[in-house]
Amino acid sequence: MSDGIVLVIDTREQRPWSFSDEVTTVRATLSAGDYSVQGLEDRIRIERKELGDFVNCCTRERDRFVRELDKLRAYELRAIVVEASLLDVAAHRYRSRALPKAIVASAVAFHVDYGVPTIWAGDHAKAARVAEMILCRFARKAAEQILEET
Repeated sequence: MSDGIVLVIDTREQRPWSFSDEVTTVRATLSAGDYSVQGLEDRIRIERKELGDFVNCCTRERDRFVRELDKLRAYELRAIVVEASLLDVAAHRYRSRALPKAIVASAVAFHVDYGVPTIWAGDHAKAARVAEMILCRFARKAAEQILEET
């Protein structure tokens, strides 16, 4: 395990990502998002979404999701990592009748209006890898900042 980084997985996460052997994980209740870094829970959060779930957040469940985005605003680094690509959206690989351009427009609105970018990671495994990279880089930078301050 490098750098002793511990990733936090929300206890409500039903299909958690598997991470590399370079990190360890713990389960804990997070007030927003699905993933964080132990000791930095007040600074970073990642929200995991499967494509169908993300589409629901853009349509039927938008009001609920906007409340979640409002909570995510409080974090220095926040992101939605979707287990799909923009090509999946363009090919309408989801059940909703929502048009692909409406889904992409919602992702843009979530970024512009709430400061929460959407990362289209491709699939479950790639999304896990991207999230691990984000969480670990943030943890390492936070550790460097602490060292510089001492």
